[in-house]
Amino acid sequence: MEGGSWTSSISWVKGYDSVLGPMERASSHFFEKVLEPGISSNEPRYRNALFHLLCSQTSCYRYWGQGLWTDYGKELCRRVDQILEHDF
Repeated sequence: MEGGSWTSSISWVKGYDSVLGPMERASSHFFEKVLEPGISSNEPRYRNALFHLLCSQTSCYRYWGQGLWTDYGKELCRRVDQILEHDF
């Protein structure tokens, strides 16, 4: 993830642990609970978890770095974890 960006002046990684950490954990959790066990993509619980995961994975949350917008991203990651813990 480190490297060039359209902003050319900021790192995509350094200083953004509060945003990237929840994204990485949600992705890893999805892999462990859904992909690795082979849950069918036709199942509503798969689609619900995937929808929230994909919504949480935009670079916009990282770009803004802090404040209300990044709180939205962290909340989506929290919802991914909640869905995975309660539905799987």
